[in-house]
Amino acid sequence: MTTTHVTPADTDLPHWETPPEDLPAAIREVKSAIRARIEASGRSVAEVFAVVEARVAERVAEIRAARERGEDVWPVIDYADIEQGTVTPEQLAALRRRGCLVVRGHFPREQALAWNAGIVDYVEGNAFFESYRGPGDDFFGSVGSKPEIYPVYWSPAQMEARQSERMATVQSLLNAQWTHESDGVQWFDPDRDSLYPDRIRRRPPGADSNGLGAHCDPGTLDLWMTQGYQQAFRHLFDGSVEQYDPWDAAHRTSGPQYPGTTMCSAFRTFQGWTALSDMDHDQGVLHTVPIPEAMAYLMLRPLLDDVPDDDMCGVTTNQVFPASERWHPLLLEALSGIPDVRAGDSVWWHCDMIHSVAPVTDQQGWGNVMYIPAAPWCERNERYAASVREAFLTGSSPSDFPEEDYERSWPDRFAPEQLNETGRRGLGLD
Repeated sequence: MTTTHVTPADTDLPHWETPPEDLPAAIREVKSAIRARIEASGRSVAEVFAVVEARVAERVAEIRAARERGEDVWPVIDYADIEQGTVTPEQLAALRRRGCLVVRGHFPREQALAWNAGIVDYVEGNAFFESYRGPGDDFFGSVGSKPEIYPVYWSPAQMEARQSERMATVQSLLNAQWTHESDGVQWFDPDRDSLYPDRIRRRPPGADSNGLGAHCDPGTLDLWMTQGYQQAFRHLFDGSVEQYDPWDAAHRTSGPQYPGTTMCSAFRTFQGWTALSDMDHDQGVLHTVPIPEAMAYLMLRPLLDDVPDDDMCGVTTNQVFPASERWHPLLLEALSGIPDVRAGDSVWWHCDMIHSVAPVTDQQGWGNVMYIPAAPWCERNERYAASVREAFLTGSSPSDFPEEDYERSWPDRFAPEQLNETGRRGLGLD
């Protein structure tokens, strides 16, 4: 542990680059120090929070009004416009304002359906269900005796999608919404992805699912307690909150999250998935709070006087960052689901954004996706790529996930000689 006691004039906040042994004491210490730093600017914590709250409330009202008018809250862009460079300034402004996007026709429908069938052949041909040992974590549930989330990472379908030119084209557009160079530093390369490997979801017709509660994934207590994040959120912690920009990558691409079963070792500009089946908007789909600036609300809310000194509004290590009616009711008013999507569409949301999955009873149709984010090449992702390479070559589960390793003996997993230039660069092989 590294800790530095501060006065309002000091430049360093107390910080812990690994989880502190005494969490309540560390929370009290860092909250006191952040409050002192904000007050040294001549503004109270309540005044700074009020600025954020007013800005967020304006966005919430805008989103609620759009819903009441029957409008889609989520921006939608056709892949053809991305490929041809004909995305309009208005479409890009909507993407940045809402922080989320549906890409229509990202892949041809026939391609997505073929990938879907290929995944079935891949798991059934390797007797996955006969050897399935149950979920390796409790992040998602199961459907009957079969998993909803398949701990499969190296199927031909997944790797073909990850290294495809179409995927790279969309990822570059998304990455370009961020400020990725400042102060003489390139924080990430917007045109090189690190091929972050994740799982697949297959939810069958007739399924009942409890969904997934509202949360966000950028980190947990490390967001307040590590030096890198303290610099990334510097404008929130020094009273200059009007300068906070949720699209600024400065200081976000070096240090990892605190370890835990819900951690992500990579820096992702956007989380995302690619649809392998048609899904209607009322069939247990993804919802987000489409307000990138809401992160400022989440970060400052624990500093108000109604929150116990040793509590960060329920945020702790080894659990997802929760958004709750108790602490964040204003934000949850804006929770908005995706529109209908079809096989081959992709869905993206800013890495800091609150999201959830709605419950469903007797699901109509399949609900199948491949989780593929935008994880551009940077110091943090280069470091993780070393373990990803080893997992790929051995067919192992990536180190961010439970050590289930089903694919090690599967002969038809994606092979190194099938990597194209994008795939080799993404794994750090070129």
